[in-house]
Amino acid sequence: MFRLWAKIFKDNRMLQDTVVIDNSKESRTHKIFHALDEICYQFDLGKPIWLDATIAEFKRHDKVRFTQDNFIEPIGFDYLEIHVIEED
Repeated sequence: MFRLWAKIFKDNRMLQDTVVIDNSKESRTHKIFHALDEICYQFDLGKPIWLDATIAEFKRHDKVRFTQDNFIEPIGFDYLEIHVIEED
């Protein structure tokens, strides 16, 4: 089982959160991208851009924050954080 927890923060307060579960046999990368698509759909967001710093942070900690720099359109929050909480 693969679970990814997503949270939206503004002013150090969590506004929304969700957990996406993926039981498919896809690769870890595909599971992350599919989960991020689902998160963006649930939160009604455009897809964030993976910058080099974002990728490096995610590889290091299995957790990353997407700020305004990662989005093309303006966002109404400080950051979107995703965190892998369980892997097969």
